[in-house]
Amino acid sequence: MDAAVDVLVGVRLREPLQADDYLAAEDPALHVGDLVVVETATGTAIGEVRRPRRELPEFKRDRAFRRVLRGATEAEAREWRERRRREERAIGVTQRLARGRGLRMKVVDVEMPADVRRVTVYFNAEERVDFRELVRDLAREFRSRIEMRQIGARDTTKVMDGIGPCGRQLCCTAHLRRFEPISVKMAKAQDMPLTDNRLLGNCGRLKCCLLYEFSTYDELRSRLPRVNAPCQAQCGGGCMAGKVRSLRVLKQSVVVGFPDGTEAEVPIELVTWEGRDHMKPQAPPA
Repeated sequence: MDAAVDVLVGVRLREPLQADDYLAAEDPALHVGDLVVVETATGTAIGEVRRPRRELPEFKRDRAFRRVLRGATEAEAREWRERRRREERAIGVTQRLARGRGLRMKVVDVEMPADVRRVTVYFNAEERVDFRELVRDLAREFRSRIEMRQIGARDTTKVMDGIGPCGRQLCCTAHLRRFEPISVKMAKAQDMPLTDNRLLGNCGRLKCCLLYEFSTYDELRSRLPRVNAPCQAQCGGGCMAGKVRSLRVLKQSVVVGFPDGTEAEVPIELVTWEGRDHMKPQAPPA
């Protein structure tokens, strides 16, 4: 009899969260949308399968994964769905109470554990918010201890989800686990106009995808001279002195301006500049 094959499934414990990988037995009845009981750091929890079964890759076999223990019962499934409905209603209640207090804040999510002894409110605000009175209102409303957590614009967009200008689900919601620093330098390195609003994501900050190709552009740009650097370009069988006017990073070429006012785009292998040996003329073929 063949040994059982360990497989991974993606399970999310709450609707706004990303799915994490859990080990599961190779059960053909396990499908996306099913509710299951999984191991957690403090015991067990109900979660929803969001990624289908796939065999555990060889390079992940040394990692520690929590396990899917079993499918959820009908009663557990009803409680899980009802809790999310309560959380969604609580978002609206909290936003209404905040508005009544004149607080300029956006309620992003409300988390209510099964025992409802502590309610966590996630919110975003551009300025500091004095929410002490709001906490008292919420404690009376939910009859629980209230914890307020302010999150940034990127985390807010991650929870809210959406479609990017590329037509796909936002990267922060779909797969990004943490936010890397994104700088204007990354846009400059990719020759993007800094005044273009398309550099901004749904969160109003520089797009995370500016990071994806930055290392490639950075490496390619390091092979090129600086703009306005004196250079010599091999053109028309001769070597002409000029200055670098602009760069073509992906094409690995430069536009060279010559003393007579003309310009030419020259492949980088036909250009020499300060800091590099001058190009040696190639011997004609025998």
